[in-house]
Amino acid sequence: MSDTPNKLIEGATGPWEIVLGLEIHAQVASKAKLFSGAAVGFGAGPNAQVSLVDAAMPGMLPVINRHCVEQAVKTGLGLEAQINLWSRFDRKNYFYPDLPQGYQISQYKDPIVGEGAITVERDDGSIFTVRIERLHLEQDAGKSIHDLDPNMTAVDLNRAGTALMEIVSHPDMRSSEEAAAYVKKMRTILRYLGTCDGDMEKGNLRADVNVSVRKPGGELGTRCEIKNVNSYRYIQQAIEYEARRQIEIIEDGGAIRQETRLFDPAKGETRSMRSKEEAHDYRYFPDPDLLPLVLDPAWVKSIQKTLPELPDAKRARLAAQYGLSTYDAGVLVIDAARADYFERAAAGRDAKLVANWTTNELLARLAKDGLDIDASPIPSDDVAGLVKLLEDGVISSKIAKEVFEHMWAGEGTPARIVEARGLTQVSDTGELETLIDGLIAANPGQADAVKEKPQAVGWFVGQVMKATGGKANPATVNALLKAKLADT
Repeated sequence: MSDTPNKLIEGATGPWEIVLGLEIHAQVASKAKLFSGAAVGFGAGPNAQVSLVDAAMPGMLPVINRHCVEQAVKTGLGLEAQINLWSRFDRKNYFYPDLPQGYQISQYKDPIVGEGAITVERDDGSIFTVRIERLHLEQDAGKSIHDLDPNMTAVDLNRAGTALMEIVSHPDMRSSEEAAAYVKKMRTILRYLGTCDGDMEKGNLRADVNVSVRKPGGELGTRCEIKNVNSYRYIQQAIEYEARRQIEIIEDGGAIRQETRLFDPAKGETRSMRSKEEAHDYRYFPDPDLLPLVLDPAWVKSIQKTLPELPDAKRARLAAQYGLSTYDAGVLVIDAARADYFERAAAGRDAKLVANWTTNELLARLAKDGLDIDASPIPSDDVAGLVKLLEDGVISSKIAKEVFEHMWAGEGTPARIVEARGLTQVSDTGELETLIDGLIAANPGQADAVKEKPQAVGWFVGQVMKATGGKANPATVNALLKAKLADT
């Protein structure tokens, strides 16, 4: 539910409003599949992780993976959603070449998790709320591979039977930016909880995007579902294209046909995949091989006690405890490992300075080299050490950037680098006074200019820093210049 005016798209007949709901498919963080003991992992050879259950061999029966159920409950609790103590599995009947059973074991009318809500921040800092309709467990299908042979399709069943959490939202988003922000926030929560690794490149988190358009405040339009979009950028591009496509059809006198579509990243277009099935088309019925799930309330409470500090709470705490801006705290809590790194470095140090070095220099360099913070060549202790050198006046901010580069190259701790390379800041007033006296004597015109325009002192500061190779203590330099120029 949007808390600021909705973004509208201008068409030939006036403004249109986009209405968006998302179904996020999150692969459960588990070593085994939902109904078999087969391993789960990326990169295995074709059909190397397939049990007889996954291959739907005759007589094979599914057995529920308790850990996957626990992960779903944990996710529901993290979303502050209703945990249903009684739920059941259904068979969703449809044919795909990579679905060996001819049906998918899923949940329909009785999901394990019910209504919830999360708050999401837009790029401009404003907040909106997205209501969660349900979260249910289901098994993934396999993968059809079409590019190995021009005359046949290969099937890899490694993913078949992998546990998925399908998280269904209400149609509460009104722009492609809101949809991307929602997926980012959901991914962050899942990663904090440890219930999904959120790796979109591997398909471990992907979204089906339901798009419709309407005149502002009007009746909901017919929606089209864009399947399996696995990047924030593609989500936005798919929505923008699909909304324009629907508006043009309606304004030309046509009608939107409810259908499932695919997004082509190369062309930036959506294309029809099949007509959209309704629930009755799948012929849902309770799976006769699985008993209903009945959860012990005490077990649910025990899971509740294991929940970590979640992003919103951590952001508020970092801002309050360390005096950080809302923006800096928000950047740090995007990833739990990032926030932990900051807190280790900030212990006993100037937290705002630590935040600046973490969110600016370090994160920029990690992004440039394609590294996560867990793989940072600079440990948190060394960021703390660098900040200590700045606090103690041993080095200047300019020299600190040079030291950082040597730290990144693995040359040792900040203190060792400064000592080995002779980068200690010049704070000797006698040495600096001699230098400043010479500059003033050689540049009387500049000295007179400072009297007329005090900010012109920056020229002298620059000359001193240049002469000392950036090692002069800026505070000492400014104090000496102010005193000496006042006497000229």
